[in-house]
Amino acid sequence: MEPFGRFLDLAVGAAVIIALLMFLPNYRSYCYYMSWIKSMFKENVAGKVVIITGASSGIGEHLAYEYARRGACLALVARREDRLREIRDRALWLGSREVIYIQADVSKPQGCRRFINETLNHFGKLDHLVNNAGIGSVCMFEETGTENSEPVMDTNFWGSVYSTYYALPHLSHTRGKIVGITSCAAWLPVPRMSFYNASKAAILRFYETLRTEVGSSVGITIVTPGLTQSEMTQQGRLLSESGTLEYNQEKRDIEFSVAPMASAERVAKKIVDSACKGEKYLTEPGWMKALYYWVVFCPEILEWFNYWTLLTGSGVPEREALGRKAVDMTGLHKVLQPSGIRAPELKDE
Repeated sequence: MEPFGRFLDLAVGAAVIIALLMFLPNYRSYCYYMSWIKSMFKENVAGKVVIITGASSGIGEHLAYEYARRGACLALVARREDRLREIRDRALWLGSREVIYIQADVSKPQGCRRFINETLNHFGKLDHLVNNAGIGSVCMFEETGTENSEPVMDTNFWGSVYSTYYALPHLSHTRGKIVGITSCAAWLPVPRMSFYNASKAAILRFYETLRTEVGSSVGITIVTPGLTQSEMTQQGRLLSESGTLEYNQEKRDIEFSVAPMASAERVAKKIVDSACKGEKYLTEPGWMKALYYWVVFCPEILEWFNYWTLLTGSGVPEREALGRKAVDMTGLHKVLQPSGIRAPELKDE
């Protein structure tokens, strides 16, 4: 049996590579053609009901504004009621037909069931579920106990699972769509973010599996954003070693100052466009897709690069990491980290 196993290792590997070389160009051409066709027949979401979790800031906030510009009816979900109230007012001014907001914690199954039911009771249907809620943590694995990192998985992964579970029968009825917002961290091994990366990888695999199970009854667009303007990336709103959300600008500067940051407004527009076209995947900004090929074909080089740019070695302060020093010395942070995008101002009619 052992010689046959070795034969399979060689034969199957060679056959897959040859098949890919022959098939891939035609398949990519087909994908580009279908994307062009879908762009001509994008879904009109005017009057449709959209739930957005994590709508109080960052991508979630600008998703509310983008759907509002297209005339959708919105149910905004987050834990901070005061922020939701402000975003509701802006969304109405931008063109949303009707907006409600629901204070809820997506990490609790009863909270997810409640905001789904409240949306259905108010609007009578559900067309899009946008699972955007998430929290970040930046710490070495050895620096924190596993119990203190449970909120990352509870919010980022289980929050999407719970809301999807309760919404799925209603989305099937309207042949609606799910937008699962994960992260490039799902496949990019960035140090100090082991729990965050694992939670995002879990969402990615969950939605890929669910898409196979539901077939065409519900469309699922999986979004893997790169570094995007948010309270986490700009203000350092992160889960601390003690398991509480805190603002830590120092950790933010060490972890996020090396990479370019996209505006939440641009990413939100791309996400809504992609969902309305019925696309299966979206990576934004687009150049991040190039890193995926390094992950697949040259993982050792990428790991080496991340180690030397983001880590420092024993006894060296984190601020002395090579990537951080290069950004500080050259002034590149002004290019890599653009100023925040202000929310649209309300105007008197």
